[in-house]
Amino acid sequence: MSVALNHDEDDACMLRMQGGDRRAFEEIVGRHQSALIGFFIKHLRDAQLAEDLTQETLLRVYNQSWDYLPRGSFRGWMFRIARNLLIDSTRRRSHDALVRAIRCSGATEDDDGLARITGDDVTPVDRADQREIVRMVDVVLPELPDDQRSTFILYHYMSLSLPEIADATECNLPTCKSRLRLAREKLREKLLSRGVTDPGLTDDE
Repeated sequence: MSVALNHDEDDACMLRMQGGDRRAFEEIVGRHQSALIGFFIKHLRDAQLAEDLTQETLLRVYNQSWDYLPRGSFRGWMFRIARNLLIDSTRRRSHDALVRAIRCSGATEDDDGLARITGDDVTPVDRADQREIVRMVDVVLPELPDDQRSTFILYHYMSLSLPEIADATECNLPTCKSRLRLAREKLREKLLSRGVTDPGLTDDE
């Protein structure tokens, strides 16, 4: 299971950073570095590039800390920075690096990701089959439009709420909900074409 993050603690850290407390930045890194790496890996399938972009995101969080308003929306603000870096990186890496780099880097799968896609009530007998579903989702994700893919990853893998995702992707909440619904529908269709009749992509928002 993923660990719930306290938004008030993020805001407190940012206020301390604005006051010159370097240890507050170390706490931010400890709380969010893994999630950022996972976000970039899901998009790029490149572990080294994911680490580089994570470090760049965290550096920008530090440098732009004065721009942050403590209103309980830190993760949306942070992932907006990450998403903008992802877009810039993709443009630099030629026409469609996201589709080209499908090969798994070996750090994309864990039990939390499995649970967030297929649900928590998984028996040991079913878990192997559902791991295969997660692998297939990873393969077809690059085929989705950018906005739908980002919304799906932020919701199912990063555990952001829909308002946080709307903030991160700079869209309104109805658009965010629509992108998530369309992403799920398209993934179901693609998995069905590969013989998966019940991928477990639940409409629980």
